[in-house]
Amino acid sequence: MDDSFVNPPSDRTEYFGIRRTSNDSDDFNKTKLKPHLKKQWCIPAKASSEFVARMEDVLETYALPYDPEIPLICMDEQPIQLLDHSRPPQKMKSGQILREDYEYVRKGSCCLFLFTEPLAGLRHVQASERRTKSDWALQIQELLKVHYPEAKRVRLVMDNLNTHTISSLYENFAPELALAKRLEIHYTPKHGSWLNMAEIELSAMTIQYLNRRITSIEELQGELSSWETERNQIQKSIDWQFTTEQARGKLKHLHPVIYTGQGTRLIPAEISCAE
Repeated sequence: MDDSFVNPPSDRTEYFGIRRTSNDSDDFNKTKLKPHLKKQWCIPAKASSEFVARMEDVLETYALPYDPEIPLICMDEQPIQLLDHSRPPQKMKSGQILREDYEYVRKGSCCLFLFTEPLAGLRHVQASERRTKSDWALQIQELLKVHYPEAKRVRLVMDNLNTHTISSLYENFAPELALAKRLEIHYTPKHGSWLNMAEIELSAMTIQYLNRRITSIEELQGELSSWETERNQIQKSIDWQFTTEQARGKLKHLHPVIYTGQGTRLIPAEISCAE
């Protein structure tokens, strides 16, 4: 019998249960596709007036000059998973990195509250077992009464999490109008967390001190305090340079379409010039 009837010629190759054509590799080379790689980031909705309004409010707040009586504070939270080793890691030797087993033991979780004053090069971070309205209210109370008792008002930049509201203060303390009146809140837009300078501090802290397994909230707080003290001593500040004008040029696709009475479409750059 002719083998061609049993195994007819084909441009398809099958291996390990995967079928591909002989020119698959050529297609990938032509399109430069890398299906094994991907990137993740916050993708805001296009033509969103809410996003643009909050973004420009935050950027204008960042552009204000330094005022010790009205400090600018950025605040953010980060969940942390507490882990322990299932087997003791091997000690480091000369020319050899630390070796640890890939298995781990879960020890619960907690949350970090980080406050930073970027213009002064100051920050404070606290570990908490929870991240409820009560926890946020206690952090705000400490911020205003302990860290900034003499400040007339605090400009607070943060995301619009449902616990980050003035009502949290009223729900946890006797009528706290005094605390509420000393807060000037500026919310970052949804899917715009990159506008919060506190995220820069959280990223630095995670890379420098939290890139290992930590077993308890007490151990975690010890690491946080060491990082906070070291970074505050050198007064590491953040030089924010992204402005409203730059946002209107680079992110003009986020702006809603505006038409004049004659039906003329205005783009963000034109709106900026008109102002």
